[in-house]
Amino acid sequence: MFAKETYIDRRSRLLQEMRRQHQSGLLLFLGNDETGMNYADNPYPYRQDSTFLYFFGLDFPGLVALMDLDEEKSMVFIKEPTIDNIVWRGSLPVKEKCEAAGIDILGYAEDIKSIIKKAENKGRMVHFLPPYRAEHYMKMFSLTGLPSQAFEDSVSIPFIKAVINLRSHKSPEEIMQIEDAVNISSDMNLAMLSMIHPGMSEMEVVSVVTGIALRRGRGMAFPVIATVDGQILNNHWHGNVMKEGDLFLLNAGAENRMHYAGDISMTAPVGKHFTDRQRMIYDVVLHAHRAAVDALAPGVPFLDVHIRASEVMAEDLKSIGLMKGNVREAVQEGAHALFFPNGLGHMLGLDVHDMEALGEVWVGYDGHPRSTKFGLKSLRLARPLEAGYVLTVEPGIYFIPELIDLWRSSGKFKDFLNYDEIEKFRDFGGFRIERDYLILDSGSRRLGKYIPITADEVEAMR
Repeated sequence: MFAKETYIDRRSRLLQEMRRQHQSGLLLFLGNDETGMNYADNPYPYRQDSTFLYFFGLDFPGLVALMDLDEEKSMVFIKEPTIDNIVWRGSLPVKEKCEAAGIDILGYAEDIKSIIKKAENKGRMVHFLPPYRAEHYMKMFSLTGLPSQAFEDSVSIPFIKAVINLRSHKSPEEIMQIEDAVNISSDMNLAMLSMIHPGMSEMEVVSVVTGIALRRGRGMAFPVIATVDGQILNNHWHGNVMKEGDLFLLNAGAENRMHYAGDISMTAPVGKHFTDRQRMIYDVVLHAHRAAVDALAPGVPFLDVHIRASEVMAEDLKSIGLMKGNVREAVQEGAHALFFPNGLGHMLGLDVHDMEALGEVWVGYDGHPRSTKFGLKSLRLARPLEAGYVLTVEPGIYFIPELIDLWRSSGKFKDFLNYDEIEKFRDFGGFRIERDYLILDSGSRRLGKYIPITADEVEAMR
């Protein structure tokens, strides 16, 4: 946990944010429970809800919290432990932890329903955030009587916006924690660089990087991507054996002991050197990455950064014969998305895609509609950047045979795409280069230790 004053200050600022939006009533926070893998007593590794962690710092299951906006009180409720709970799990230091977080009232879960009912009878608003687990839906129904199909229309937009406004701006103590997670993530990627070789299985890499994350933090911030099939963007299958000539993509991030995430991607040759063709494409991605980083600054919409990286990438792809025509028109129409069908990056913090459970339309777009165009619709962050934001920059190039065949057969973007040349790359695979950045009052700063990023530096580690 952080110091008591941190949580008191966060809750105070949340109260101010809600009042600024002329809101009153109760704020309802649902902590996460344990979830059984195959039966109740064999649970998945426990992970507390990130917003609950942010405002209360309490990292164990069975909790619900309320903030009274009018009486300025914070209340946490627990399930009353049975002797069986204590025998098998031990007694939890709930009272001590609540005191350490500056919480006013500790009660039992049985009391919450009556408090909420009393508030509703008085016409007071009960604000809640979007549920994202089955247990949340059941709790919400039990506490409010709302059916699950009504939750989407009943979530509190002012509550969502207030939480996003606070969690988006990382404090110095948060930046230290994120940097810790980024350094662990960097070491995971460095371990990959030094160990891969022909004949090694992908799973061997997964076991090593997961071990690093567990030794130095709480484990993985997301399921690791470790693959020679980099053209599959979120590839969580690890059954391939590497061979000479393959490219190996590792996208791995650690969750540190305070639950903050890192997110790093590296691509390396399985052999000692890139082929000429691999190095050529690698340099295109690196050029786009550097152009994006140079554009990061407060007030700049991340959508513009994405477009800038896309135009640099398209210009370079044109220079090697894979694209043609007017580059700006090609990017505006979306032709470059054949190679770059995803977004440039996303927010990073207590979640690897920070606050995504609150809705990307609010986190990344501040309520504005997002594009429906292929490629651009996958951009998670588009809003103007502000000092204190932490985000990823991860351009990539992917040669997806099925997508190439689909677009070519329909003649899509034939004025911008040189399909005969593209066909020569259909077995290339794909890769990305990803690092994490903090937006400063002017420009940005890369977080974490320096790790190889140029093709020469990567080869030197092989």
